[in-house]
Amino acid sequence: MKKIRKELILNVYENWDKLTSEDQSIMQKAIDQLDLAYAPYSNFYVGAALVLNNGNVYVGCNQENASYPLCMCGERVALYNAVANEPKFLIKTIAITARNPVKKLVEPISPCGACRQVMLEFELRQQAPIRVLLKADEAEIYEFESVKDLLPFAFNGSFL
Repeated sequence: MKKIRKELILNVYENWDKLTSEDQSIMQKAIDQLDLAYAPYSNFYVGAALVLNNGNVYVGCNQENASYPLCMCGERVALYNAVANEPKFLIKTIAITARNPVKKLVEPISPCGACRQVMLEFELRQQAPIRVLLKADEAEIYEFESVKDLLPFAFNGSFL
């Protein structure tokens, strides 16, 4: 038997002021989406915003359904919104935040596995990395330089 170690590298910004103005802007748009999320069952609100390489920003928030498999995560709403409107442009960065009204989120929440897989498909399709910014209630913001960092053993089309 051999062991394989995968190393995860991410940047941690101690507070909002350490972000660029563009990153602050898209993170604020993600935060604004929290108030538009529909989460009557879980009370877990997710907001997302992404910026394309042409500077345009697209947003999304989670939309729940009593039949849970029909729910849509905020990350995917933002991604599908962008590609439906501007399919030829590359996604530079996606900012994701969450809120739980009954529990303080002390560290940034990572996207669910389904969202990671969808985000990776977009990254592979555009053949360029997508930066990921994650924020919760506390000040720290996590930055991943690529979706691949969130899903190191991803399934992709090369297996088919």
